[in-house]
Amino acid sequence: MSVYISVDLQRQIRAKFAACCAYCHTAEYLTVTNFEFEHITPLSSGGETVFENLCLSCPSCNRYKASRQSFWDEETKQQVSLLNPQQQIWSEHFAWSENGTEIIALDSVGRVTVSALKMNRPQLVRVRKMWVRLGEHPPNI
Repeated sequence: MSVYISVDLQRQIRAKFAACCAYCHTAEYLTVTNFEFEHITPLSSGGETVFENLCLSCPSCNRYKASRQSFWDEETKQQVSLLNPQQQIWSEHFAWSENGTEIIALDSVGRVTVSALKMNRPQLVRVRKMWVRLGEHPPNI
């Protein structure tokens, strides 16, 4: 479902997330696609099109997240809420691997988000290696 998001609200969201995916922290300028304005709580679950419920997402993270708000944590054997990029601080749940190519989960929110959104799939790790060599990654947000 497509919904209108004003240009002003789009600018605010881009600024808040430094033109990077709120989930995997890929910088939009490194890709060949436009990032999307994602409803953290989906419209289908009563989410609204307001600043507090929107984030910038790469198409891949947005597709894998879909309408999910939680995911099964294999370690705790419980459903755990995915990262809410408007309410939670990325660095409290994730860190970069020493070589900057993989996202390391620091807690259950990080684990389920990395797993559900497939944030360390081989293709993405491979391209991150190239970005690291170019001095373009990880982003300094």
